[in-house]
Amino acid sequence: MHFLPENIDQYAVDHSGDEPELLQQLTRETWQKVLAPRMSSGHYQGRVLSMISKLVQPKNILEIGTFTGYAALCLAEGMQVNGTLDTIDINEELYDIQRTYFDASGYGTQIKQHTGNALDIIPTLAKKFDLVFIDADKSNYVTYLDLLLPKLNSGAVILSDNVLWSGKVVEKVNPKDIDTKALLQYNKILKEHPKLETVLLPIRDGLTISRVK
Repeated sequence: MHFLPENIDQYAVDHSGDEPELLQQLTRETWQKVLAPRMSSGHYQGRVLSMISKLVQPKNILEIGTFTGYAALCLAEGMQVNGTLDTIDINEELYDIQRTYFDASGYGTQIKQHTGNALDIIPTLAKKFDLVFIDADKSNYVTYLDLLLPKLNSGAVILSDNVLWSGKVVEKVNPKDIDTKALLQYNKILKEHPKLETVLLPIRDGLTISRVK
């Protein structure tokens, strides 16, 4: 979803960092072999994620919703030399393509894949995180936040994707639309939470940056 005019959006892409060759290859393979390839973060948002990670310089990163691994590789670019990245996805069919590109990136030994329900996996992770990217089932965003907050260091950053949800957050909500209702609640919580500082950016389908006080 693009909220800017197409020519302005393209100008922003053209004047941002280039997409690394490995990620170009991953994008091509994702579009050739995987259903719903638009779920991948893509060039522009990927460079945004990379930049934020480099600014944060996280030791431990957590990603909820791996898909084919594009965003994980962007986040890994800012990870400390001795850092780790845990990434969770419920779709076991994507495991091999993820691992292929993780290993080709040079970050392979630092990236741990978890396959299954994130609600079950998050409580088992015995570490504190400095950077989190949430890009999974929208109906559970609030629950993910509740599980994550005790596992975040002071100053940690939470990145939440799809928070504008194709503009549905400012439209009349269908009573049966569970995802939009969940995102409206989540966005309100991020704005009002006493332990968080939050800014919502209209990047692609909406990206919120929240900092733990």
